[in-house]
Amino acid sequence: MKKSKIAMVVFDMAGTTVNENNLVYKTLQNAINNAGFDFSLTEVLAQGAGKEKRQAIRSVLSTYAAVSDEGLISVIYDEFMIALTDAYNNEDILPQPNVTQLFSALKERNILAVLNTGYDRVTASSIIEKLGWKEGVQFDALVTASDVSHNRPQPDMIHLAMKRFEIQDSSRVVKIGDSTIDIEEGQNAGCGLSIGITTGAHTATQLLTANPDYVINDLIDLLPLID
Repeated sequence: MKKSKIAMVVFDMAGTTVNENNLVYKTLQNAINNAGFDFSLTEVLAQGAGKEKRQAIRSVLSTYAAVSDEGLISVIYDEFMIALTDAYNNEDILPQPNVTQLFSALKERNILAVLNTGYDRVTASSIIEKLGWKEGVQFDALVTASDVSHNRPQPDMIHLAMKRFEIQDSSRVVKIGDSTIDIEEGQNAGCGLSIGITTGAHTATQLLTANPDYVINDLIDLLPLID
């Protein structure tokens, strides 16, 4: 079967296109541990990376403490969101190496660059604003956890992006992210390629457990794969 031309690449944000040194998961770890727990950052990353953040808290608590108290989850989430807003206002947030070059190279190839994230829209938009990126300039669209009914690993965010740009064939879409749940999201959407990258939450070994098509170490390594 002839391979269809790639029409769109869907990128995760934190850890993939945005370098924030795991700020979100360090903040999440603090919020959870402030509720009387003692989880390591490694544990929080293993269960929380890439997920909608309320679901990330739920996964960490259920996995390591057999806790499923929705009231407690809401309290932790509210504290986390306040702390994260403060952290993002005060800490450096940088683009990942080669991301702007990659966006330009995709534009030259008439391939859409879409950002998707387990953040809500307000948080994601504030990060993008701090980077100085604009929709329609550096990237073509943003889809967030608050835009869809079902979050990763369900394919709703990718399907919404496809619908926006009238892409019918999911094999023409590439998904790339730094967590196993990003890879699973791409697979569940039927993406032509689901790719892990080692610049964020999960190691190459962890990423490989999700059976990605490739694992890369730098965003620019994506180009030969789609060419």
